[in-house]
Amino acid sequence: MVMYRIEVVKKNKKTKQAIILLIITITLICLAVLGGIKLAEHKHLAENNNPIDFTAQNDKNQVNNETPSESNNQNNENNNEENGQNNIVNNEETPSQNEPSKNANIQKLTNEQINSINNIYKSNTKRVFLTFDDGPSSAVTPDILDVLKNENIKATFFVLGTMVKSNPEIIKRERAEGHYIANHGYSHVYKKVYENENKPLEEYKKTNELIQKALNDNNYQSNVFRFPGGSNGGYYDDIKTKAKQILNKNGIAYLDWNALTNDSAGATTEEEMLKNLKSTSKNKNSIVVLMHDAPNKKQTAKTLPKIIKYFRDNGYTFQNLYDIL
Repeated sequence: MVMYRIEVVKKNKKTKQAIILLIITITLICLAVLGGIKLAEHKHLAENNNPIDFTAQNDKNQVNNETPSESNNQNNENNNEENGQNNIVNNEETPSQNEPSKNANIQKLTNEQINSINNIYKSNTKRVFLTFDDGPSSAVTPDILDVLKNENIKATFFVLGTMVKSNPEIIKRERAEGHYIANHGYSHVYKKVYENENKPLEEYKKTNELIQKALNDNNYQSNVFRFPGGSNGGYYDDIKTKAKQILNKNGIAYLDWNALTNDSAGATTEEEMLKNLKSTSKNKNSIVVLMHDAPNKKQTAKTLPKIIKYFRDNGYTFQNLYDIL
């Protein structure tokens, strides 16, 4: 009888051990599966970075001093304006609403056309170029396009490749309504864009191919590149200097800005944006305004009518890059 009880106890003990072992095994399998899912998600995010997150990160205190702030870049462009040569370009007629510009398929830029972009900040008459970065986005870009259509104004959009892939129909609308589709690179990830002096051209080409695909037009050339963070200064300044030469050799111009609303650097209200715009555009004849049409820039679209009114009230005419190419 005693031996029987000992055997039962041993069997029960083995059964409990087996159950505990089974539970531990199942738990480890579950943790491994969850870990694999998280790793896959992390890898996906790393490969498909949300450009808005990087823009916001780089605009806050310029993390790791990798890039210049927009305000610093605007100061650099002020110096360009003061030192630039006075090269006035005759304006071309603005394309009518819902018609692509007659220059919509400009191929490789000539040196004269590149000089026109380089000297954009010089003019004897008042003119303003409204430019929008980091789009297109379904949340903001259509609202901006509606305002521009109602005001009969043609703007310039520096699009991101990652956003073009997601919103090809908006790219079609931009072109159909006479806006200039320029190039802001593919990723907006500084460590990728500025890995070496050839990377900006590679990002340009990748985005240009996506624009062509969206437009179903293999001849379309965006021709003008805007460096993420601006073309001057910062941690990657040496690489940018070499990259600018490579772009020009390939018939591609680059363009910064000389006025801004700071909509990506802390300005979140209409009052703040208008104040920044007025202070940075003061006493300038030829103005290139930096704004954004990323998904979180709804206030930019809401403020745009008053921005347009401000420039009209002060005697400016509105142009886009087709007017000087």
